[in-house]
Amino acid sequence: MPEPAFSVSEFVAVLNQTLEYAYPNVVISGEIANFRVSKNRWVYFDLKDEQASVRFFGTVYQLPAPLEDGMVVAVRGVPRLHPLYGFSVTVQTIQPVGEGSIKKAAKLLEAKLAAEGLFDEERKRKLPYPPAHIGLVTSGESAAYRDFIKILNARWGGIEITLIDVQVQGDASSAQVVRAIEQYNQMAVPPEVIVITRGGGSADDLQAFSTEQVTRAVAASRIPTVVAIGHEVDISLAELAADQRASTPSNAAELLVPDRKAMAKVLQAHRERLSHSADRAVHDARRELTLERRTLHDSATQLIAQTRERLLLRKQLVEAFNPRAALERGYALLRKDSAIVRSGTDVAIKDELTIQLSDAELTATVKRITMNMENNTHVKDE
Repeated sequence: MPEPAFSVSEFVAVLNQTLEYAYPNVVISGEIANFRVSKNRWVYFDLKDEQASVRFFGTVYQLPAPLEDGMVVAVRGVPRLHPLYGFSVTVQTIQPVGEGSIKKAAKLLEAKLAAEGLFDEERKRKLPYPPAHIGLVTSGESAAYRDFIKILNARWGGIEITLIDVQVQGDASSAQVVRAIEQYNQMAVPPEVIVITRGGGSADDLQAFSTEQVTRAVAASRIPTVVAIGHEVDISLAELAADQRASTPSNAAELLVPDRKAMAKVLQAHRERLSHSADRAVHDARRELTLERRTLHDSATQLIAQTRERLLLRKQLVEAFNPRAALERGYALLRKDSAIVRSGTDVAIKDELTIQLSDAELTATVKRITMNMENNTHVKDE
């Protein structure tokens, strides 16, 4: 059988067809070497082990976090033989593997995002308490989902919950979580808070929630966010960017709603205090009214007595100046032609005078007038 003969271009085309048929996608794990970024867009690096090295090519948008030489990653990509630049694998996804590499990648990304202010306390918003509508991002089949719903309903209940079911680990997880956050933010009537949660797991399992894409999506959400990933000791970058971090899915529910039993006790205590305060206020008001009534009564009694005394004095004064009283004491009024006679000069001999007594009137004719003039007496007779 003759050996196949190709031109260079034909060989590249045939080999790529063979690779596309036999290995359309591959996942290769190894240690990063010669990592570099060109023009802030293109990424070049090698993966190596003790015996071999493979070249890789991709874009910065495919990086899950800042990478550097020495980190161990698993790269999913397409093997290709380039007509000019030789064999390489075109990157589709990159995932740090091994606890050391994952932590190192997370630290590098954390430092980068912290420098941008994504974790600053000043950015964090208050959560509605309790919210009427919660948007939940988790796996609908997970224990985290069941725990969150159980605690939420046991503590409060009556809250509308919208679930967007996502994968919480694996290559597709990050993109699904980001889309879920964006979907909630684009709703005409969005939920009041977004809860992103999953249970515990290994560093590899939780890696999706420390990716740059998810962390930035959480920080950019217009809706306040609560992120509860893993157990209390597990802290993802998404939790640092959230408005509120919860240690567990159950703790997320506890942070969002009060305990109705505890609230009932608080309300009962408030009711008792209000009742006691009301009783005391009524008692104090009654006592004040009694004192005011006594004061008014005493004031009115005193005023009446004073008024009566003034009236009596005025009555006595009026009676003292009453001409009739003088007449009753033996005095008389003299009138000449209805005019009061006040002096001897007001009359003349033979004038007729009316003498008014207390019980009668007399008519008299003047026959004699005796005048007292500065110690001298002057007499007029008919």
